[in-house]
Amino acid sequence: MRDTGAFTPVIVAARRTPIGTAGHAYKEVSVDRLAAPVIAAVAADMAGRRVDDVVLGNCMGPGGNVARVSALAAGLGHEVPGLTVDRQCGSGLAAILVAGQAVRAGEADLVIAGGAESASTAPLRTSRGAAKAYERAPFTPHGHPDPDMGPAAEALAAARGIGRDRQDAYACRSHARALAAREAGRFAGEIVPVGGRSDDQRPRPLRAASLARLPAAFVADGTVTAGNSSPVSDGAAAVALVPERLRAGLPGMRLVAGSVVGCDPELPGWGPVPAVRRVLARTGVDVERVAAVEIVEAFAAQVLAVTDALGLDPLGADAERVCPDGGALALGHPWGATGAVVVTRLFSRLVRQAAPPGTLGLAAAAVGGGLGVAALFEVVG
Repeated sequence: MRDTGAFTPVIVAARRTPIGTAGHAYKEVSVDRLAAPVIAAVAADMAGRRVDDVVLGNCMGPGGNVARVSALAAGLGHEVPGLTVDRQCGSGLAAILVAGQAVRAGEADLVIAGGAESASTAPLRTSRGAAKAYERAPFTPHGHPDPDMGPAAEALAAARGIGRDRQDAYACRSHARALAAREAGRFAGEIVPVGGRSDDQRPRPLRAASLARLPAAFVADGTVTAGNSSPVSDGAAAVALVPERLRAGLPGMRLVAGSVVGCDPELPGWGPVPAVRRVLARTGVDVERVAAVEIVEAFAAQVLAVTDALGLDPLGADAERVCPDGGALALGHPWGATGAVVVTRLFSRLVRQAAPPGTLGLAAAAVGGGLGVAALFEVVG
């Protein structure tokens, strides 16, 4: 009988690009040229081991199997295939879960997984016979709610009582924390320079008074503004997963459990709540046992709604647990990559900073159309 513990997937390497605001730092860099350096860096971290597959999340790219194109561009060789996953903003995290399933099943001994997005170079799409391009594909069929993410964040803020002051305070915190982390060198080990850039483009000092003057961005007299929302961004991130039996003493994060769930498409930002609850219920873990939480910061309103529901206070008692080095509000939100960025951040916080074995970390993302993705990790030494 197979020893299933020996096939438990473990992340033993994690890298990302600097993140650029769409139309700026990487405005002419295609999605495969963002992904390839990161894939190559992760492969180099695993020198001497054969890569069995590359699984990448991507939302808006040119098609043609972005993962395969990127694997070839990274120089992995013709024998390495590729799989591209589209779960919108949860794609990078979902790709890691897919890779983990292959490792757990014994079908692969090393998979590089993550995500990449180049909003700057994404092709315009036009329905046959239409006069102009459309901004995005529908997230739901006709007759179902299908709000854009900004108005959906506004609706979630209203439904969960998340006021403007808290949103602005959280946005200020994200930028301040990201700047402090960069200054302290906590991003250095995870970043692969691309295009001559080695730092994230967006983080900057914010003042509460300045944020308070910004108008509502999506709904008249609303609370969600450009200042407490993440920007459209470009970037890539990837991790290496191996089975426990082949870890060979490398420190890493064991993938304990993952979950992808659906929720009301009218309130897609709520998705992480049922996803996290399912992961915790399956593993018998209470959220108080989780030392590190990384949530994709699409909107401050959305993060606060989720953390309130999970019993976390990132503006108070849990400031050092929830996104303590900032998140997508400060760094940027490259849709297909950002779920992998939060896992890379967890790896830096827990593995690069030598957290004790057994320490738990949680990653989660909300997804347009009403989905949530979550994963629980445990440090192994």
